Amino acid sequence: MGGYLANPLAFLVHTVFSLYILAVMLRFLLQWTRADFFNPISQFLVRITQPALRPLRRLIPGVGGVDLSAVVLMVLLQGLSLALVMLVYGVTPRLGYILVRTPADLLSLLFNLYFIAIIAQAILSWVMSPGQYHPAQTLLYSLTEPVLRPIRQIVPLVGGIDLSPLVALILLQVLKMLVMQPLNSVAPPIL
Repeated sequence: MGGYLANPLAFLVHTVFSLYILAVMLRFLLQWTRADFFNPISQFLVRITQPALRPLRRLIPGVGGVDLSAVVLMVLLQGLSLALVMLVYGVTPRLGYILVRTPADLLSLLFNLYFIAIIAQAILSWVMSPGQYHPAQTLLYSLTEPVLRPIRQIVPLVGGIDLSPLVALILLQVLKMLVMQPLNSVAPPIL
């Protein structure tokens, strides 16, 4: 296709698919961490992802508490998104590229999700009063605690301040650099 509308159309396709994949990823992670299912945000995620997951669950069972249908859905959606963006730019989708780029994009989204979740959790802990309830705070806690707990066991409080979010952010960024560099060299990102 190419031309004048290629960039805005590719951006739109990428954004719409990424937002839905993010919803599926959040649902998967919140199920995996056993977050509150009755939380309004959890209910929203279930409601918007259920139509796509229901038919896959008939074909792909979960294994050991892992929702494989959600993983398959994320892979399929990311692969379709890449193929559509390639078509928008007038490039014939190549299966080899899509097979390498799909997990790379999903891993990048996962790293970014945790990066933002840890920052949001830290900010909320500063502004929310102890005992005050907010649905997002409980889900952020459920999501980030498996990452922060091991770091808290190693890094002590310094003057009453928990530095584990800072350490986690640094470690996540280093890990993202180590993992994404080889993947990006094999299959560079489209956008």
